[in-house]
Amino acid sequence: MIHDTQQSRRDAQPLNASNDVVVPVAAGTTDLERLPETDRGADEKRRNKRNRRRRGRKAGPGLVAPAVQGARALPPSLDAKLRQAERAIQMRQQEERSAASPPTAPAPIEIRMPSADAVGGAPRMPAYAALDLGTNNCRLLVAVPTRPGQFRVIDAFSRIVRLGEGLGRTGSLAATAMDRAVAALEICAQKLSAREISGARLIATEACRSAANGAEFIERVRCETGLRLEIVSRETEARLAVSGCGSLVDRNARGAVLFDIGGGSSEIALLDLRGGASRRLSNHIVAWTSLPVGVVSLAERHGGRDVTPALFERMVEEVVGLIQAFPGRDRLAALVGRDGFHLLGTSGTVTTLAGVQLRLERYDRRQVDGLWLTDAEVEELIDRIRGWSFEERVANPCIGSDRADLVLAGCAILEGIRRIWPARMLRVADRGLREGLLTEMMVADGVWRRSSANGIRATA
Repeated sequence: MIHDTQQSRRDAQPLNASNDVVVPVAAGTTDLERLPETDRGADEKRRNKRNRRRRGRKAGPGLVAPAVQGARALPPSLDAKLRQAERAIQMRQQEERSAASPPTAPAPIEIRMPSADAVGGAPRMPAYAALDLGTNNCRLLVAVPTRPGQFRVIDAFSRIVRLGEGLGRTGSLAATAMDRAVAALEICAQKLSAREISGARLIATEACRSAANGAEFIERVRCETGLRLEIVSRETEARLAVSGCGSLVDRNARGAVLFDIGGGSSEIALLDLRGGASRRLSNHIVAWTSLPVGVVSLAERHGGRDVTPALFERMVEEVVGLIQAFPGRDRLAALVGRDGFHLLGTSGTVTTLAGVQLRLERYDRRQVDGLWLTDAEVEELIDRIRGWSFEERVANPCIGSDRADLVLAGCAILEGIRRIWPARMLRVADRGLREGLLTEMMVADGVWRRSSANGIRATA
């Protein structure tokens, strides 16, 4: 009983904290708050000295010593304040160290002209680079021109970064999304620095175009990677899509609707070829539009994981409404649905449909790019994917976890396009803005004319 009484007395005593050490005050000791200031300090020193001897070591600042037997923990509020103070000190010390040696920003990526060939002394064919930072993907192509109108890819990079994640809700690029994009762009910068590049164009599209902090992000990219990105207009984006996919337009076609379903926007161009196609297919654009909807924005607005038939139809109706507001939608009305008219799609949506149609165990661009799908095949593919659960979409090698929550939003955009411009055939293009950038740079530099005249063979 005596032991129990002593224990209860210890539990009832006030606590004293010194150097983060919790010390019980002996029974019968006068309340510290009532001692004179000088006596209180001397009394604290004596007790702390005795306690340190008992523990066999001192507790320095920021180090919590083992509690004395019978000691009670600090009240949660006081303990939290002490820990917060420690963190503040550590952060201040870190800031002081960082200020003493600020990081050096990388130098801007320099364009190095091709040198003479080490063997024959002939100049190497120039290499060109095109980078497209979109709402969902970061893509890079490096290529050298070959035969007139063609080029050979010597390096490539592609990564899903979802830069536009949450943009529709907040109006700004999220910190985590920007971090993902910068990490991908750092890899692109390394690839460009390792090669001799005679021409490069690095563009950003809808996410940076519409975000309140888009320009700020572009500046961050320049400071951290050395890459100077250019935010292009919607009209430029539509023209580049045509330039990149022009070679896949059927030579006998009288008209075509080319579309690029992106992450944050979808570009559509109407091509009138009744007068005969010229080498610059962009000259045949009679109307174009950029829909403010893409797979990321549509999926975030309606949901992309569990999509019911009613939800899918609402997404389609939203897209149809946007297209109907497009003044130039009827410029090819005399051709739509007839022979000599077809759709040409460049996007992850149509390439996914093509991969599913071919039952590929692993996506293969060589089999997908240029594939023709009939209207009935497209209809069946959309219905099939709509019937899959989220887990089944993830399990498909041509969809996977990166696109499982986006593919049905893409199908809804495609369905909206098909309802406005029905066509018997759809051609799939696994190419787009990067190829358009490369083509336009090579045409402007006249490299195909020079290579034909000089008989130069491309070397990497």
